[in-house]
Amino acid sequence: MFTFALTHAYLIPLFPALAFLLIGPFTRGDKNLSATIAIFMMSLSLIFSIFVAMATQAFGITMNDPFVMKMTWAVVGTLPLTMGIFIDPLTAMMLIVVSLVSLLVYIYSASYMADNDGMGRFFAFISLFSASMLGLVGAVSFLQLYVFWEGVGLCSYLLIGFYYDKLTAREAAKKAFITTRIGDFGMLVGIIILAVMFGTTDFLELRMIIPDYVLGAGTTMITIVSLLLFMGAIGKSGQFPLHVWLLDAMEGPTPTSALIHAATMVAAGVFLVARAYFIFSESTIAMYFITGIGTFTAFFAACIAVTQSKFKGVLAYSTISQLGYMMCAVGLGAFSASMFHLVTHAFFKAMLFLCAGAIMHALHEETDIFKMGGLWKKMPLTFFCMVIGVLAISGIPPFSGFFSKDEILAAAMAASQPVYIVMTFTSFLTSFYMMRLLIIAFLGESHSEYEAHEVDAFMRWPMLMLAILTVIVGLAGYYGGFSLWVNDGTAVHETLNMQVAATGTGVALLGFLLAYIIYGQRAIRLKVARRRYGFLYQVVYHKFYVDEFYDYIRRRLVYTFAYALSWVDIHIFGGIMDGLGAYALGTSDILSAPANGQVQRYLLFFYTGVAVLLIAALYWTVQIILQGGGVIG
Repeated sequence: MFTFALTHAYLIPLFPALAFLLIGPFTRGDKNLSATIAIFMMSLSLIFSIFVAMATQAFGITMNDPFVMKMTWAVVGTLPLTMGIFIDPLTAMMLIVVSLVSLLVYIYSASYMADNDGMGRFFAFISLFSASMLGLVGAVSFLQLYVFWEGVGLCSYLLIGFYYDKLTAREAAKKAFITTRIGDFGMLVGIIILAVMFGTTDFLELRMIIPDYVLGAGTTMITIVSLLLFMGAIGKSGQFPLHVWLLDAMEGPTPTSALIHAATMVAAGVFLVARAYFIFSESTIAMYFITGIGTFTAFFAACIAVTQSKFKGVLAYSTISQLGYMMCAVGLGAFSASMFHLVTHAFFKAMLFLCAGAIMHALHEETDIFKMGGLWKKMPLTFFCMVIGVLAISGIPPFSGFFSKDEILAAAMAASQPVYIVMTFTSFLTSFYMMRLLIIAFLGESHSEYEAHEVDAFMRWPMLMLAILTVIVGLAGYYGGFSLWVNDGTAVHETLNMQVAATGTGVALLGFLLAYIIYGQRAIRLKVARRRYGFLYQVVYHKFYVDEFYDYIRRRLVYTFAYALSWVDIHIFGGIMDGLGAYALGTSDILSAPANGQVQRYLLFFYTGVAVLLIAALYWTVQIILQGGGVIG
């Protein structure tokens, strides 16, 4: 069975792709049938993913010795374009995470989207979304990865703009699509440079070629390629300065947010850096840059999350911050810690978004946390899951985030004290804003005009399953030797640094305490604090005015440049073409004037032409005779 799973691993992305092909044209009008098809196909993907992961253990497949099946899809000049399936522990891990989270979100969506007329269309889009991500993680080359990378981007556009009758949803979809295209352009240039330099985009071939190239030619070009590839990761994973689309992505259905923020789109950027780690690790400059961007993004987004009033807005900036942790870890060389945090984050963040969806479902799509309150009595299961999620993301033992985040903090402490200090303070902010969210939304008195209620079984069970995974995955990963399985090629068992663990836990508890004093006991009057720190609060609340800055650039520079090009197009190029057209018309008027249908005029032109030809012939005859020395007569 293991051999069959490995040799047929290409079916894993094919199952949800088939669901898309069935639902889109045929069954989207039948809600229940569409949901059943999507859930069944994703269940098959999960089963195959589990067997593939087990096969990596059974057959000794490692990061240095992957299982690869590929074929040449096309040849462009001397460049072979390969497609296939690439199985190593990193791929196996991602296949399980993506398929498991997707399946739970699908089951949840069967109830959440039940009253929406576009439910069939939703399941078609979300199936294609999961298929694209599963295809991406199993790619054998940068070319194949880029094809599915763009598929993920397309699906995010379709799902964020799912409620296309809403202007805000349409604008959010365009914003996400255009913003990520900026990063994707840099990534594409990097892939083209690799293809030109080395004659291949195949991961295994590049892994063998690049170390020798660096020894002979240095790291200059590798650094350039690394930074270009990282542009793609910045866009997809919402890193500064291309983070602005992630908050607007909340316009899509909440299950979409759960998938985007947990297991698909934003995880793609981190996966790219992990898959191309053999390139990034050759450039010290690139690694420093990744660390810097990750560290700043983690702190920057956490600051913004402290002031947000929308439930999903807090979670969105939480995602950006946690992705910053992952990027920082990869940049520091803590490959296993970064991937471990990707796994733990996928489960607790999916659960947190599903909890947000349950609350919105119960309160008629209300998102303002200050219009909630007292939900713990009316939604005890959702409250229970939220508590687990808050404890996990804050790094409280023994929940999953404790093990993965503390590994990152330990790596930061060993590599750079400034990075460690910033990331530890970010951990404090994380616990503060998550406890703030929990207290305002669930404790105190109700401020909602609607009567909240617990969700049905289809929405409860996925939340409970994710809660269980949030509790056990960290323990299983740490004691089960995750770092021995998924690593950068060197298997080293990561052990807890007790100093870092104690400091991190203490900082998180301090954040809880401060949030409780301010929002639970209300010992500090918020209006007074906002008045005292009004300028700082406004700057952070408006997300440091990055969106406004981009809007200014768009209006002042992009529009000005566009107007200038429009003037050149109309008055110069358009003028030239208009002049050529006028010349053609004038010439045609002159030439067409004789063709008026009068026979006598045609005869006149005919005889005139004959006379001209005769005179010319006579003239040239005389010239020839004179030049030959002859005499006429």
